[in-house]
Formats: sequence, structure tokens, C-alpha cells
Amino acid sequence: MEFTWQHQGQPMAMKRFLTTHAISMRTIKAIKHGTGAFLVNNQVQTGVITIHDGDIAGIQLPDEAPDTAVAVSEQPIQIEYEDANWLVLNKTAGLTSVPGPSNRTDTLVNRIKGYLMASHASNQRPHLITRLDRDTSGLVLVAKHRVAQGMLTEPRIAAQLVKTYQAWIEGTITPASGTIDRPIGRVADSPRRVVTTAGQRAITTYQVEADQLQHNVSRLRLELVTGRTHQIRVHLTTLGHPLLGDALYGGNLGWIQRQALHAASLQFFDPFSEQTLHFEAALPADLQALNHD
Repeated sequence: MEFTWQHQGQPMAMKRFLTTHAISMRTIKAIKHGTGAFLVNNQVQTGVITIHDGDIAGIQLPDEAPDTAVAVSEQPIQIEYEDANWLVLNKTAGLTSVPGPSNRTDTLVNRIKGYLMASHASNQRPHLITRLDRDTSGLVLVAKHRVAQGMLTEPRIAAQLVKTYQAWIEGTITPASGTIDRPIGRVADSPRRVVTTAGQRAITTYQVEADQLQHNVSRLRLELVTGRTHQIRVHLTTLGHPLLGDALYGGNLGWIQRQALHAASLQFFDPFSEQTLHFEAALPADLQALNHD
């Protein structure tokens, strides 16, 4: 695979030129150590490389073969968007994101691998940019190669990744909007997380969207500023309002049999097209049912 751009302006070192285009230092170092090549005007260049006005420069990397340690699943995935660099998927509740001890054969990653292989994609090793808990539904962003993955770690691009969620709780939260800034850490030998001073900083903003739904249920819209494990689940629990259906954190199981959480929208800056892309995922039926007055 090749990625090139035309330079305009004063002469510039190759490394600076590439980092300006959000190519990670990790990728640049890998090329210097023999994995790939630097290109200037369709010619491989080595040593000290200077890019001049009008030059077309960039990188060449081998395509990514599938990970032999990851099993192939032929189960379907729901694609909301796809191009040469990205997949945006709508994950169903009950599907684990990545292989682990409890499921190594039919997770979202296994299914993406199966899709990429069946479609004879050039790169067949998906990179999940966002992940969802097994019982959370909604949008997941996947980079189709390591260059795209690396670009989204560049701070100015990473800051433009916006993930919003819809959630349902019992009762309501006062005030109706705010920011939860409380550190989250592990509980020893437990899948639970808790608010603890020894944890990592975690920030969630929220807005109550409706508080007169059936049986004293409220619907919230939340945005993750950070991305800690179980962040929304823990933050709402510490406020005394665990998600409906969240058995791990004590949520009411009377109305839904999984945590009432949905990754509703996703927005990010695509450095390839230099456009901001925005996606929304419709609510699945079990969450639609909670919206009735």
C-alpha cells in the first residue's frame, strides 16, 4: 500500500513532511528499519531525504496479512460505512468486541476478519479504534490498516473523535446536565470497576433528554471525554443511577435484560479525505421499547 501527498512550500525533511500528514513516528521508524520504503516522485529514497516544492512524497508499506491467531467467523456484520481506510459498524448487543478467554471464535474481530477475507481486501488485519462492551449496542470505528490506526493517535486528530451514547436509568439526575470527572480503577480479581483515587482520570458529560418515561425511567445522552473500561456504567452507578439491565452494577432488571446503553453517534476527522465524517445508529427494538411514555 502507498500513501503520497504533494508538497507545496519551502524544502522540508521527510520526517517532518510525514508527521505533518499524521504519519506516526512508529511507522516512520518501522520503515527506517526495513519495513517499507520512503517515496519521492515514484522513486524509493534512502538516507537524508529533503522534499521540495511540487514533489509528490510519501510511504510504501507491505499489505497486512490476516492474523493467524484469530479465527475466521462467517457470521454477518452490519456495515454503516466503508472506504479504503475505514469501516464503521453497528454492533448488536450480545456480541463481544475482541477475542478473549470466554470467546475466541465469534467476536466482532473474528467477523470482520471473515468479511475482509471473503471480500479479498488488500489488508486483512482490522484495528479497532473504538470498542464496546458485549451487551452495549451501537457504532464501532475500525481502521483497515495500521497507517489509518496510527493517524488517529495524532493528538490534533484524536481530539476530534467524538462518541455519544444514549442510556436509560431509573429515576433522574440533578442537575439535568453536567460533567462527571471521577477516576476509575479496578476491583481486585473482579470485572467490576469503581471510582477510586488510585484510578485513572475519567470524564463523562451528560444531558437528561427525557425524564417522564414509563416507570420513572429517564433517558440520558452522554459523551466520553476519556475512554476507560465501563466508564459510563461506573460513573452512573456512583451517582446512584446504574443503567437499567446492568446486572454487574446493580441496575434494575425488570425492563431489559442487558445494560441499556447504545453508542448512538460517532464523529471523526478523516485525514485521508480531510473531511469530518459523522454517523448515527438507530436504536434496536429493546431500547426503543424503553422510550414509551
